[in-house]
Amino acid sequence: MSTVLSGTSGALYYSPAGTSVTTLVATAFPATGSNITVGSYLGFKVNDPVTLAYPAGATTTNAIAAGAYFVKTYNASTGVMTLSSTAGGNAVTATAQPSVFGANFASITYTAPAVVGSVREWSFEITRSEIDVTTIGQESGQYAPFRTFITGFAEGTGSATVYTTDDDTNLASRMIEDVLQASQAGATMKLYIDRVMVSGSVNDTSSRFITVPVILTSASLSVNPDDGQSVAINFRPSAAPTFDLSKS
Repeated sequence: MSTVLSGTSGALYYSPAGTSVTTLVATAFPATGSNITVGSYLGFKVNDPVTLAYPAGATTTNAIAAGAYFVKTYNASTGVMTLSSTAGGNAVTATAQPSVFGANFASITYTAPAVVGSVREWSFEITRSEIDVTTIGQESGQYAPFRTFITGFAEGTGSATVYTTDDDTNLASRMIEDVLQASQAGATMKLYIDRVMVSGSVNDTSSRFITVPVILTSASLSVNPDDGQSVAINFRPSAAPTFDLSKS
């Protein structure tokens, strides 16, 4: 027996644009203090959950350790960030820089897509291009010969309609702002077709979803005095999506 899926169990999760830095060298980290130079005009916000990771073989004694943190401060013009172990906590400090990176780099990235609680709907369309490989010199018969095609590259387009509020820190508002974000590295949509919750947490093993690294291409605002204000946001994959459409 199979169950027909409905949209009521769907959801949209999002990682904001400009929240993935994967090219940090050792000198970006403080020899003393808490300032990490991650780069200017990125999309990090205070209390964003982020993960600091070092390349294999890095020496981090007395440096800021790898792990899960929250953004304590981020200055867009200087590109300097500080981290805290808890949201709103004290900035973590170091008395030495990490070292022995070799040819690899450290990274600070938004930890995982989080739920956007004010989504009315989302859609995602996948298409394939076609390549004409018809050969010339075919003999004519009673009927016209057919052209021959093979499949080419795949591409996708998507959209999400979100309701806006006066809270400019929530993810729906950030999605709208991120359309104009200069660096969109890290922007990711996690599109749940069938989200299964267990003890208040998402069980991805039992859920069906598509994870799409995206570029945000447009935002269209709609204002109606009888309805909540909504914004249609369009996006395209920036890399190949991954599909988990089975409950296993």
